[in-house]
Amino acid sequence: MKYYIIAGEASGDLHGSNLIKELKKTDAGADIRCWGGDMMQAAGAHLVKHYRELAFMGFIEVVKNLRTILRNLSFCKKDIADFKPDAIILIDYPGFNLRIAQWAKTQGLKVIYYISPQVWAWKENRVNIIKNCVDRMLVILPFEKEFYKKWNYEVEYVGHPLVEVVDEWQDQHKNTVKTNIIALLPGSRKQEILKKLPVMLEVSRHFTDHEFVVAMAPGMDKEFYNNMLSGYSNVKAVSGKTYDLLMQATAALVTSGTATLETALFGVPEVVCYKGSAVSYEIAKRVIKIKYISLVNLIMDKPVVKELIQHELTVSNVKKELHELLTGKERIEQLREDYSALKTLLSKGGHASANAAKAISNFLQNG
Repeated sequence: MKYYIIAGEASGDLHGSNLIKELKKTDAGADIRCWGGDMMQAAGAHLVKHYRELAFMGFIEVVKNLRTILRNLSFCKKDIADFKPDAIILIDYPGFNLRIAQWAKTQGLKVIYYISPQVWAWKENRVNIIKNCVDRMLVILPFEKEFYKKWNYEVEYVGHPLVEVVDEWQDQHKNTVKTNIIALLPGSRKQEILKKLPVMLEVSRHFTDHEFVVAMAPGMDKEFYNNMLSGYSNVKAVSGKTYDLLMQATAALVTSGTATLETALFGVPEVVCYKGSAVSYEIAKRVIKIKYISLVNLIMDKPVVKELIQHELTVSNVKKELHELLTGKERIEQLREDYSALKTLLSKGGHASANAAKAISNFLQNG
């Protein structure tokens, strides 16, 4: 069969590559074109456009690049029409992918969405678009099934693809020894790093028997970090080695997002740190409708890891929480239990990529 897969970010490239490998197992003659990255290409897909050309984040950047985005949409539609796929598989990236889904529906093409947009957090009205133009939705967070049920839309939970990624990494690095390292994961964008990293760095002064290691964001200038790290004797930074860092760390200070889930899957006790501008925070409070900001707590539906948000993100609060993670035996034991339950919940009796490929195959064969 012919598949057209669209991913617009690095994480989509990773999960798309694993999906492609599994699709090729279920369909030896699979012919795949994709928008994604090097990993999807290496997995055997014909890469049409790299996600580096698509990554426009934030309202201002989108407006500035609107002409390019519209050209990309037009080009994508033409390429799909020329390829005539049996199915279009969309991976997250809703701003672009939902527009493609709406167009594809008018062309009579089958549309499968793997990794739902986070409509449960904000822009709930997008569910109506999804119901009208997505034939099959494969979700990776267990609570998403219940969320969509409220909207009378049946979805399939396939497990979370990060489980297999982390499992594979751990298998390949079995001999890594835990050290007295505290991992600092302050985010991937300059503005959020400037808000959170200074607090994390000040905390390092109170734990001089530990080494603090900052995971630098891809594409960020090393000099940017060096300037911030100047004056902290027990802090260093690494680039492209986040998983190596988590394998060695005894605890972590992590910004909200996927990194909170990755840290938990590596079994590292963590404090979740979030701070935005005053205006952004006030807007977010009114728009975003979720109980927790970390995926770990959202999935488990309870406060498994401590979240320090906005005004709570102070040096004294982080210091207190980190001290408990390093010395509190009961808390560490409870974390281990919760992390184990989290992994079981996300594993769904197998790997998400294999489950997704099987679900796609079943849908295309049986309608």
